Amino acid sequence: MRADITSLFGLNIYTDTGTYVGKVADLVLDVDERTVKGIAITSINRDLFDVTSKGVIIPYRWVVTTGDIVLIRNIVNRFRKPAKQEPEE
Repeated sequence: MRADITSLFGLNIYTDTGTYVGKVADLVLDVDERTVKGIAITSINRDLFDVTSKGVIIPYRWVVTTGDIVLIRNIVNRFRKPAKQEPEE
């Protein structure tokens, strides 16, 4: 099935476990190979990404499927900020 890449812009991105990741802002293309290499994400879930930038780029190989949303593998949980631990007394 073929679809316009512009149909992905603005779609919400979730992991396959239902965690909100962000919105599709742009795609990273490899013109020589004619493939999509990554997805630029804005409105990112700050609980997942410990960055100060407005967005991140994730590899397109993480994408499971697209439709009304973009579904990616739950690999982003590896980048989750560590929970703050209370010091023991």
